[in-house]
Amino acid sequence: MQDTQGMSRERLDRIGRFIEENYIATGKLPGALVQVWRRGELALNAVLGVADRERQVPMATDSIFRIYSMTKPITSVAVMMLAEECKIALDDRVSKYIPAWENLGVFAGGFMGRFQTRPPTRPMLVIDLLRHTSGLTYAFQQNSNVAAAYRKLKLGELATEGTLDDMIEKLATLPLEFSPGEAWNYSVATDVLGYLVGKISGMPFDVFLKQRIFDPLGMVDTGFYVPEHKAGRFCACYAVGALGSKAITPRGPLLQDDPQASPYLKPPGFLSGGGGLVSTAADYLRFARMLLGGGALEGVRLLSPKTLALTTANHLPGGVDLARMSRSMFSEVAYEGVGFGLGFATTITPASTLIPGSAGDMFWGGAASTFFWVDPQENLIGLFLTQLLPSSAYPVRRQLRTLVYSAITETDTRSR
Repeated sequence: MQDTQGMSRERLDRIGRFIEENYIATGKLPGALVQVWRRGELALNAVLGVADRERQVPMATDSIFRIYSMTKPITSVAVMMLAEECKIALDDRVSKYIPAWENLGVFAGGFMGRFQTRPPTRPMLVIDLLRHTSGLTYAFQQNSNVAAAYRKLKLGELATEGTLDDMIEKLATLPLEFSPGEAWNYSVATDVLGYLVGKISGMPFDVFLKQRIFDPLGMVDTGFYVPEHKAGRFCACYAVGALGSKAITPRGPLLQDDPQASPYLKPPGFLSGGGGLVSTAADYLRFARMLLGGGALEGVRLLSPKTLALTTANHLPGGVDLARMSRSMFSEVAYEGVGFGLGFATTITPASTLIPGSAGDMFWGGAASTFFWVDPQENLIGLFLTQLLPSSAYPVRRQLRTLVYSAITETDTRSR
């Protein structure tokens, strides 16, 4: 069995077998798609199980997935493209673009309608939105009276009523959880960035993404909804735990979103830069290859290598990891040894993560258990697509990274 691109063919093949035996055959996941890209070639493309369990539609290489928070790196790249054009700066006050936010206070007590606040120690900056140190939160955090107010107003959820403008207006009525820069908290900040992209660029957020990122990179199946002629390729979405059945049923996890009756089948009113996109393996791999290529792919450059280096550096104050700074009850990443850049998590101390890897990688995941990472040091991309809520249901991401790095037979420390 011949090795490929400095990786063991035998060990690559056992990745698919592991997912099949431990997740597909046991009913934990209806289906999955795993890709590994190394040294300019696709070293693994494992297409497993079904995309739609109820109709027994096989998983396919071109299946369309809800990528949820894997939307965030795309939105963050859009912001950094505008930063390169000096249309926005990382140390700009957010109130420069959202004047109604100039006097946002910090939660000091009370409930919605009777909040007590104090002044923040400093204003919210654009960098705070990119690195989740803004003081904003998510409705699902379940850890504060502020998050409870988000739930009441349906803020930052895919079922958000109204538009991005409506969300910005509602947020102006609520306090921050903490002063900007004091902590890390997974939040609607990237949805706010989507609003800023539209406001600063002078075009709707979805149009900017299509014209400036998707079309240039050849991401032909990525967008905020699934067109009718592509609906047959759209995966079903399932759920376990609090989001679905309390345990695996005889048929597997509970159907959460039927692909033939999904809200994704029509354009949404709320364009979520934090979690609204659908995509395919081929499309997201092209986005990841652009990142691996220092901001360019096949002659198309979105970012300078220096801008990308800035984007993927750890920007947490004091250079600490998330374990030292996070107040979040949930995010798409484990915390030990991991920092956060401008829209991406990054490994800063591989030994602290207790799994193989490289310092300086960039990665993130989505609520339906999707995951990707880009490792420039090893000239490597890993991509995992499936459709199971929540992403914390199983340790499949950690296992996948272990299996992929265990397949490497030749380390690659060359530059991009």
